[in-house]
Amino acid sequence: MARYQAGIRTEARILDATRQLLGEVGLDGTTLKAICERAEVRVGSFYNLFDSKESVVLRVVSEAIAAVDPDPAHLGTESVEDLVEAYIAFITKEPTVAKIYVQIAVSGALTNGELHHRIQRHHEQRVARFQEALLRQSPVLGQQSAAEKAEVILATLSGLAFRAALDDGFAFAEHARTVLNTTA
Repeated sequence: MARYQAGIRTEARILDATRQLLGEVGLDGTTLKAICERAEVRVGSFYNLFDSKESVVLRVVSEAIAAVDPDPAHLGTESVEDLVEAYIAFITKEPTVAKIYVQIAVSGALTNGELHHRIQRHHEQRVARFQEALLRQSPVLGQQSAAEKAEVILATLSGLAFRAALDDGFAFAEHARTVLNTTA
């Protein structure tokens, strides 16, 4: 039991160190060496818990996304508005982590097969959630129309997130809320 608790504490230190470094020096400056030094763990201990720097970074991003999930139990209760507001919360409350996610999605997923698979799977899950919310809002839409509409909503939000990553002064929330007009 003590080993298990030590592993949990080590994992928490690694995640905290990664989160801090991403905020201070960005993705490129967040090296495995820097994470281990900040967390005060050996590289071997890191690899006992994570496969790579990318895996711990994606874990930090996943936790930030989960923190704003309007339906964390996935009971199918969220509305399209809830999902858009969650997207807005992620981009505006976690701007550094959001920029890292955009960076990984755009560059890392193109060159790294594992990242590509993870980003693609995450996108498909988001499409499914938007599709289900659209169908709850308007059952007459049908599966295909709801799926197409969900893709358009997410493409718009992703494009706006890309713009926000490039321009700190961009009014992401204001622009993202206009997406709700397309779901009426």
